[in-house]
Amino acid sequence: MSIIGMIHVLPLPGTPHCNKTFNIQQLVDHACHHASIYVRHGIHGILVENMFDRPYLKSDAGPEITATMTRVCNEVRRIVPEQIPCGVQILAGLNHEALAVALACQFQFIRVEGFVFSHVADEGLMTTACAGPLLRYRRQIDAEHIMVLTDIKKKHCSHSITDDLDLVETAKAAKFFLTDGIIITGRETGDPPTISDIDKINVSLADDDPVPLLIGSGITEQNLSNFFDKNIAAAIVGSHFKHEGKWFNDLLEDRVKSFMFKYNQLQQK
Repeated sequence: MSIIGMIHVLPLPGTPHCNKTFNIQQLVDHACHHASIYVRHGIHGILVENMFDRPYLKSDAGPEITATMTRVCNEVRRIVPEQIPCGVQILAGLNHEALAVALACQFQFIRVEGFVFSHVADEGLMTTACAGPLLRYRRQIDAEHIMVLTDIKKKHCSHSITDDLDLVETAKAAKFFLTDGIIITGRETGDPPTISDIDKINVSLADDDPVPLLIGSGITEQNLSNFFDKNIAAAIVGSHFKHEGKWFNDLLEDRVKSFMFKYNQLQQK
């Protein structure tokens, strides 16, 4: 299991929490500082996300969002060794834009929501599954080397529309629609998925053409060992590395160091 560290970019221009004295260099410096901490302590991958842009838009976020994320991601890529894969997610559901940013910045993956089926998110009704258009766009811009990692039954959403489809059926649909990796989460940021859900998906996807399974929320130093023998390709960790385990607080280097020390101990067993 690899560990992917989250970088939550400070509020982007035009968003409600953006500082009125907005300075893009502050965003760049903030993101690069977090990236340098992750690199220093042996994180295996980095995911850049515009988490502070709440409330999010389902579409038409504006070219300034894509442009600023491109600048930030490019600077992160510049300081992160090339052997460490980097990814990007642009909330909410701005998956074409994320793919374009990844291509421009030589990133290796994007995190995608709304890949298959529909759901009701806190941004509203997400009615259009993006798998078909997104993978065609990926081919069109010659970006098929960029992995599309997809959330299923994602957090902060109501899934009553697809209540007759369980997590396993949704995972199978994502695989059928050619996802490069399946991400499962808890109900909200900071909540882990259940072990039983992980086991069910692993059993259902165990064939000659397996799809990597990732955990997208809730991993901590305290529960890390619970997931170590569960055939998990990677865990995305963000909140746990922040002060008091809250995603909006400052990243604490000691928490990253301690987590990776525990990870390395488990690896050696």
